[in-house]
Amino acid sequence: MPGVPTTLRAMVEGAGTWAAAVGSVQGGTPVAEVVAGLLEAMTPDEKLWCLDGDLPFWAGLGDLGEGGYHKRTFPAARVERLGIPGFAFSDGPRGVVIGPATCFPVSMARGAAWDLELEERIGDAIGTELRSVGADLFGGVCVNVLRHPAWGRAQETYGEDPFHVGELGAALVRGVQRHAMACVKHLACNSMENARFEVDVAVDEVALHEVFLPQFRRIVDEGVAVVMTAYNALNGEWCGQNRPLLTQILRDEWGFSGFAISDWIFGLRDAGLSLTAGLDVEMPYQMVRAGGLDAALADGATSWEDVDRSVAHVLATLLRFSGVLAAERPGSDVLASPAHRALAREAAAKSVVLLRNEPVDGVPVLPLDPARLQRVALLGALADIRNLGDGGSSDVWAESVVTPAAGLRLALGGVELTLDDGTDATRAGVVAADADVAVVVVGYTKDDEGEFIGAGGTNTALQALMPGPDDPDLAARFTDSVAANPGPEPPAGLAAAGPLTFSTGGDRSSLRLHRSDEDLIAAVVAANPRTVVVLVAGSAVLTPWADDVPAVLQGFYGGMEGGHGLADVLVGRRSPGGRLPFSVPTDEAHLPPFDHEATVCTYDRWHGWWKLERDGHPARFPFGWGLTYSGFEWGEFSANVADGVLEVTGSVTNTGGHTAAEVVQVYGAAASFPDQPRRLVGFARLEVAPGAGAEVTIRVPLSLLAARDAAAARWVLPQGRVDLEMARHVGDPRSQRVTVEVPD
Repeated sequence: MPGVPTTLRAMVEGAGTWAAAVGSVQGGTPVAEVVAGLLEAMTPDEKLWCLDGDLPFWAGLGDLGEGGYHKRTFPAARVERLGIPGFAFSDGPRGVVIGPATCFPVSMARGAAWDLELEERIGDAIGTELRSVGADLFGGVCVNVLRHPAWGRAQETYGEDPFHVGELGAALVRGVQRHAMACVKHLACNSMENARFEVDVAVDEVALHEVFLPQFRRIVDEGVAVVMTAYNALNGEWCGQNRPLLTQILRDEWGFSGFAISDWIFGLRDAGLSLTAGLDVEMPYQMVRAGGLDAALADGATSWEDVDRSVAHVLATLLRFSGVLAAERPGSDVLASPAHRALAREAAAKSVVLLRNEPVDGVPVLPLDPARLQRVALLGALADIRNLGDGGSSDVWAESVVTPAAGLRLALGGVELTLDDGTDATRAGVVAADADVAVVVVGYTKDDEGEFIGAGGTNTALQALMPGPDDPDLAARFTDSVAANPGPEPPAGLAAAGPLTFSTGGDRSSLRLHRSDEDLIAAVVAANPRTVVVLVAGSAVLTPWADDVPAVLQGFYGGMEGGHGLADVLVGRRSPGGRLPFSVPTDEAHLPPFDHEATVCTYDRWHGWWKLERDGHPARFPFGWGLTYSGFEWGEFSANVADGVLEVTGSVTNTGGHTAAEVVQVYGAAASFPDQPRRLVGFARLEVAPGAGAEVTIRVPLSLLAARDAAAARWVLPQGRVDLEMARHVGDPRSQRVTVEVPD
């Protein structure tokens, strides 16, 4: 067979072909040679089969509406004749969505932990559970920066700063890819929900590369297997068929060697254009490409060279991960195992951010001391309900959930805990007045913020993408497979209403709490000065009432062990160690414009703490802010440069009586780029016992301070003076500053 390497001639027929290919790679044959042999062995139809999902559209969509997203994987690129396994997708990011898996705190909560080692352990746990349910591709590495806190899916990313987001996403990838492949999403500029199917985001070269892409490149450099494109358009072209994004940046500039997939169902609009642009696989069904690639190949809109290139990307990635995926599949006992639930509890506690803790009668309200309490009032509609966050594609079917009430009741021991749902503020005030301390749990649910799919039913452009009838044989095989393998049932008491259990969700219309929540807070604090407010939200909440409340915490959506994690902090088993991964402004007007119905918008480099700092608007709670139950003193920090790396060293000492975390944050600016805002370029979370000290070294590659040259489309490294600030948060009055000279 001409063109096939001699060592591969034996593998071109039969189901043993893939095994032979894997063996050849393990024996030292270059992957490119093995892939060339596989392509020679494949028929044209088999190649086209690898370019979209393996499932029929209409039958698959029907199963989706029956909760199928939580019951089975989404396969693609399986070629049975040659034994090519393809891949099987399951979503995230707070855990595997095929239940009953561990539901970890949402990504934004884990972003507040600033703990890379913790995030890597969570990735390891998720990777194990992913393989247990039969999947080998995890779609839960969401790293779009939080441009505005109203974004409905804010909870799925890690924060507003691209460096912080990229480091945490890379840690998750490292953990997952010990067991499976990981997919990073959504490339690029996907940070609004309601208009995600219509909006065209205009962004210049500098802002794109310095603000909205660095975290993706960081994760590509980490070796992520798969990249998922976004729904929105970028500079005039849909991301799923955007050649500058998928080929010029992702492949040519970054050297990405994995494969690229579309977002679900409406992730591309033109079959041929998407292929020539560099999108490898349309997911999850046979849809746009199934009805359009033959014509595109016939009229020259795309080519068989493009087909081979995309199939090669998929095959090469599967070969690269063949050793990892050959490991024995874990049993179902790993799902929500005691070890993984303990990890979820640890993450929940580490993510809690103590925003305020003022003294009342000379003593801070927190931590609570059960030995000194007789009665605690717990108030609010969110105090004793299952509230894990978004009900969309990231939903996890956790079999049991520890609510704040359940966690606090156990932590308080024999202390009387009085519950009130807070629907009557006057009644709640009476309950609070009769307690030693009042804890109010307020915020949002999946009906207030989350994934939004409403546009699909009315958008005529999207309706035009719907394919014709399913292939009857494929649909019959799929229906028979579902009948034979119905998958897990939802947990008792969990209503699976609507497709995917999607809820109202969408972008927030306001950054304030519901008026009823603010009224409840006012009534409770008026009745009991020892009041604690716990905020449950995916991102920033405006707090005009905060000065009236002595103790305020941001608790996020804490996962299935969230009630225990919160209680651990409230009673002092753990000192709060969370730091805000976003800025909380005093006024929503201080943020970038946000129109959740926009069809066109412009993104610049100014958002979050960068914009507040530039405009001279002090944050109510700044980026990186968080209090502990202890105190820290810092030794003198210093920095030097060698071999293109700035090395920052120093020490911290815990001067209080609690083991606590200190998060050292390094901000930098290069004098050679005076128009560029300073950046977060390093951080380290240190757990320190009372009276003990800890040394810290933070390495900062100079590339993190590079500037994008728009005219040349390249990066320029800093020269001369670099100013570094070591701080606890943006605007820290106790920060330390050093200057380093970078040689030419």
